[in-house]
Amino acid sequence: MLRAKGFFWLATRNDLAGEWSQAGRVLTVGAAGPWLAAVDRREREAYLQEVGLAAVPDWEAPYGDRRQELVFIGSDMDRAELTNRLDACLLTDAELRVGPSSWVAFEDPFPSWEFIGDEDHGDHDPSVAAFDVRATGDPTDPRAA
Repeated sequence: MLRAKGFFWLATRNDLAGEWSQAGRVLTVGAAGPWLAAVDRREREAYLQEVGLAAVPDWEAPYGDRRQELVFIGSDMDRAELTNRLDACLLTDAELRVGPSSWVAFEDPFPSWEFIGDEDHGDHDPSVAAFDVRATGDPTDPRAA
C-alpha cells in the first residue's frame, strides 16, 4: 500500500469524525472534527450556507453524515483481504441495534483524541496519534507507536 486516506466513524466516538492518513508505513489517525450530525442544527445550517450547500452531502437518517470513507492506493493489493479486514471492524446488526448510548462501552483500541478546533498548539496536535506500522504490522497496536 502506497497511500491511504479518508474519514471513519468509530461507534465509541460517535460525535467525532476520525481522519486516516497513511503514506508508506506511517499511519496517522486523529480527530478530523465533529460530524455535522453532531452539531447543533442552527450551527449546521449556518455552516452549510457559508460553504454554499443546500444540504449535507451523503446524509442518511438516523446517523446523518457519519460514515466510513477510505481510499487505498497501491499496486498488487489483495482487495478481498482488505475488504474482509475492514468489514470485520464494522458493528454487527445486533451491536448496531443497541445504539449510541451503549456503543461508548465497546472496546476502543485507539489512543484518546479530542478535537481541539482551530486553536494553535505549536508543532504538536494532541488530537493526532501517529503509528509506524513496521513495529508489528498492526496500526492499532500501541507497540507500533
